[in-house]
Amino acid sequence: MADTQYILPNDIGVSSLDCREAFRLLSSTERLYAHYLSRAAWYGGLAVLLQTSPEAPYIYALLSRLFRAQDPDQLRQHALAEGLTEEEYQAFLVYAAGVYSNMGNYKSFGDTKFVPNLPKEKLERVILGSEAAQQHPEEVRGLWQTCGELMFSLESRLRHLGLGKEGITTYFSGNCTMEDAKLAQDFLDSQNLSAYNTRLFKEVGQDGKPSYEVRLASVLGTEPNLDSEMTSKLKSYEFQGSHFRVTRGDYAPILQKVVEHLEKAKAYAANSHQEQMLAQYIESFTQGSIEAHKKGSRFWIQDKGPIVESYIGFIESYRDPFGSRGEFEGFVAMVNKAMSAKFEWLVASAEQLLKELPWPPAFEKDKFLTPDFTSLDVLTFAGSGIPAGINIPNYDDLRQTEGFKNVSLGNVLAVAYATQREKLTFLEEEDKDLYIRWKGPSFDVQVGLHELLGHGSGKLFVQDEKGAFNFDQETVINPETGEQIQSWYRSGETWDSKFSTIASSYEECRAESVGLYLCLHPRVLEIFGFEGADAEDVVYVNWLNMVRAGLLALEFYTPEASSWRQAHMQARFVILRVLLEAGEGLVTVTPTTGSDGRPDARVRLDRDKIRTVGKPALERFLRRLQVLKSTGDVAGGRALYEGYAAVTDAPPECFLSLRDTVLLRKEARKLIVQPNTRLEGSEVQLLEYEASAAGLIRSFSERFLEDGPELEKILTQLATADAHEAPSGQA
Repeated sequence: MADTQYILPNDIGVSSLDCREAFRLLSSTERLYAHYLSRAAWYGGLAVLLQTSPEAPYIYALLSRLFRAQDPDQLRQHALAEGLTEEEYQAFLVYAAGVYSNMGNYKSFGDTKFVPNLPKEKLERVILGSEAAQQHPEEVRGLWQTCGELMFSLESRLRHLGLGKEGITTYFSGNCTMEDAKLAQDFLDSQNLSAYNTRLFKEVGQDGKPSYEVRLASVLGTEPNLDSEMTSKLKSYEFQGSHFRVTRGDYAPILQKVVEHLEKAKAYAANSHQEQMLAQYIESFTQGSIEAHKKGSRFWIQDKGPIVESYIGFIESYRDPFGSRGEFEGFVAMVNKAMSAKFEWLVASAEQLLKELPWPPAFEKDKFLTPDFTSLDVLTFAGSGIPAGINIPNYDDLRQTEGFKNVSLGNVLAVAYATQREKLTFLEEEDKDLYIRWKGPSFDVQVGLHELLGHGSGKLFVQDEKGAFNFDQETVINPETGEQIQSWYRSGETWDSKFSTIASSYEECRAESVGLYLCLHPRVLEIFGFEGADAEDVVYVNWLNMVRAGLLALEFYTPEASSWRQAHMQARFVILRVLLEAGEGLVTVTPTTGSDGRPDARVRLDRDKIRTVGKPALERFLRRLQVLKSTGDVAGGRALYEGYAAVTDAPPECFLSLRDTVLLRKEARKLIVQPNTRLEGSEVQLLEYEASAAGLIRSFSERFLEDGPELEKILTQLATADAHEAPSGQA
């Protein structure tokens, strides 16, 4: 059997998202709007398969065929007859549910491959003897032959997502290196093109010279369209001695379905902001234009307090090994009014709270653009995983000048962070009950602060294309050096393009640190309804949770490559290091032996020293993070961040050795079953599923009832076309 690091256990937690009450309260028009947006999101989410690994689309197509022909209960009878044990069949169901949940065969949280926890020969017998194989023998056998080996392979390069020799990615052709990624980013910056909706394919000619194709995601391919701002970009370029060609049409048939359903949603929009937003998204996905998506995002920001909230596109860059390309995601959710009221009070206090942050006023935005901040119950979240909160759009220019929105996903928080005492690791016994009591409420506070005042704070110093600066060069002083500002962002440069591989994690660390820092403020605790001893418990558990998370983060560190595989977890480890460095016994991490005789560890936080020792340490660190970010000081930012992110066996903590203990006692991240919506006549029905691997599989089987075979064909054709761009061994 495979190393437990690369399998999903049979007893993995599975929870269903509950949005029944929020959906019940929608009007029939709002339900239709939510339904068509959900359909657009689910279709677009299939693109993630093509953004993950070469084999992911084939695995998805194979599983879809199997479970369309026989549901999990029917297939079970066949599997047992073929000689599988109950445990082996359950392992297969968990694997299939994992592929659907992560939209591929790599974990969305950690970027680690997972493989079926049963013998390959047994799974092969089940697949080739299945009802699907009897109906379409050549197709099913062909899919298995294409993906069977890669489904199980744990060859070292295939264990993690990465670039070049470091891992697998399909954001780039398999022959691309980090140097190619850097060159491509410089090219994109020179043409004022965003990387968000691109992939990069490299070919090496007979003369040994490389040429690159930058492929934009769009419905249209080579068709001329005189009205599009994209047309002038679609051509060949010579750049720094290399040949670049900008094309479009990536994921075209998938995006066609997205566009069709956005058009249908537009008919049920609640106002002109939503209509114009959807029109621009349609333009963006049709033409391959990020500028159109930005325009749509402007209308989205202006659409304050909608009953049905949504966002869709190439959004988060966590899984691009270079940190610039966006994974497709789309969500649809309904407002939770009670929690949203608390967030509104937090927004109302935001300008005062921003003044509490430990950097000079010149390093804060010129004007705080009051955002929407709502708690939402998710109906649909298509992509590789569901976060607890979101602060979007990610476009720096919009965030600096026009604002953003924050959302906390209430029903996701409710299921994802429920904790069983017996599974609670690395805490002292006396902390466990307190932790269970206050983890949920403290996380509400942390998510609110992280999204609104973490991601929502701070200014980038920019020189525009006309040479004008958005700060006073004469008077603004760097508080770390006492000198005038020496560096800034040039026109076309963004936070992601400049800080690339560390950008996501660095920003998550800054936002997490802001949350820890501001949760100490009495006004914040009051807003969330906490005072006295309860308020102090919320603060303690919030800090304790971050310290524990820093230790748990070691699961996502790869010693062989000296690299981190998950931005949020790297950020939490960095914060743990900062608090350990503060000294005076504020935080200790001690190796121990568990009651089962196996290695264990305990984290301790001295609650009496949070304000006297922890706060000053965090203050110094936060100021440095912000100053380096504002000034675009990549060298300084890397030195600071990578220094704290280094994992060594230096005493007293010996983190490399502790990593083995963390892996020994890790708990798999929960799988979340989402509902479907179905149009019956003119009414939209909500379809819910049981909280099990089989229930999750059924939800996907019923998601594409009408066009499942067509989608499988589209995905495998697109994957086959991509494989022609890859060298042997990656296809």
